[in-house]
Amino acid sequence: MRDYKKLEVWKKAHEQYMFVKRIISPKFPKEERFELTSQLQRASLSIPLNIVEGCGRFSDKDFAHFLDTSLGSTNEVDYCCFAAFELGYITKTDYTEACKLVNETRAMLINFIKHLRSKGNNLMPQP
Repeated sequence: MRDYKKLEVWKKAHEQYMFVKRIISPKFPKEERFELTSQLQRASLSIPLNIVEGCGRFSDKDFAHFLDTSLGSTNEVDYCCFAAFELGYITKTDYTEACKLVNETRAMLINFIKHLRSKGNNLMPQP
């Protein structure tokens, strides 16, 4: 089993979630609490959670599947932040920082997925 806390991609996904939770979401109006705010927070949290869940799998193929799910959630966060900016809920500065974190997370996920898939489907050794 991999230690997710040692993975740079998890660290970046966690940083991105903390930014969304602490900086972006609190700026949304109360009427968005059950729509955009909820969706953004769930998608943002899904990224590191799927990395963590994938770390518990014994094959690179299974791990890559969870990373694919994280990648999909990264795209959701990207759109939710864009929508929030377009609706005037967040500033250009916050939107730019959110995009930076999302793009860094996305790039790291894509590279990690490619790395795992290039290795084949070897079973990880049991501890």
